[in-house]
Amino acid sequence: MIELKSDREIGFVREGAEILKKVFKAVEEALQDGMTTGELDAIAEKVIIDSGGVPAFKGYRGFPKTACISLNEEVVHGIPGPRKLKAGDVVSFDVGVKINGYYADAARSWPVGNVSAEAKKLIEAAKNAFQSGVDAYQVGQSRIGDISYAIEKKIESYGFGIVREYVGHGIGRLLHEEPQVPNYGRKGQGPRMEPGLVLAIEPMVTVGDPAVEVSSDGWTVITRDRKWASHWEETVVFTEQGYLILTRDE
Repeated sequence: MIELKSDREIGFVREGAEILKKVFKAVEEALQDGMTTGELDAIAEKVIIDSGGVPAFKGYRGFPKTACISLNEEVVHGIPGPRKLKAGDVVSFDVGVKINGYYADAARSWPVGNVSAEAKKLIEAAKNAFQSGVDAYQVGQSRIGDISYAIEKKIESYGFGIVREYVGHGIGRLLHEEPQVPNYGRKGQGPRMEPGLVLAIEPMVTVGDPAVEVSSDGWTVITRDRKWASHWEETVVFTEQGYLILTRDE
């Protein structure tokens, strides 16, 4: 069942989104060659707690940390720890927060120092695929498949792969709500999008084959061919006027 959100509920989601903006700012400013993913996680946790929020991922289905931090061949759900960043890496940083009983969720992919042209293109593809998805929204006319189709076509235009096993989702009183939002699909298919719908839309892009597997830690999703991946996610509210990207600094 899809739960549309009231203005009051959207306000609570927005509070979480504002905390996530602060997290991204602090982490991106600190990110550098030689840091560990565990150190980045600690920064995120401090910002969330100091802002009055609760780390949404910590303890969720047993996940042990505040953020999912994935490097290079890791797509999503990387467990922060001793792995060090090095110049040329791509780091995908996914984090959620709960405040006043409501959730917000977002992810970024960043370069570490100077990266290859291919790595820059990979990051750009995920970010622009997200934007193509939300731009496909037409008030009173769109279905989830329209968003999914637009994301798919943008990723394909870069010649990259689309991870299919993991998808976007509704968000609000729960971290994961209906509907699911695949990063591929057909126009005119899926649930109708109505004002008050809040979604976490999150393209996951691979340089090579999009097939993935879960590593031995039981969480980290990696590409089977070990080629690199990127991830971009925003919490978005759809309204009678259009859409608002709650987790993005304008």
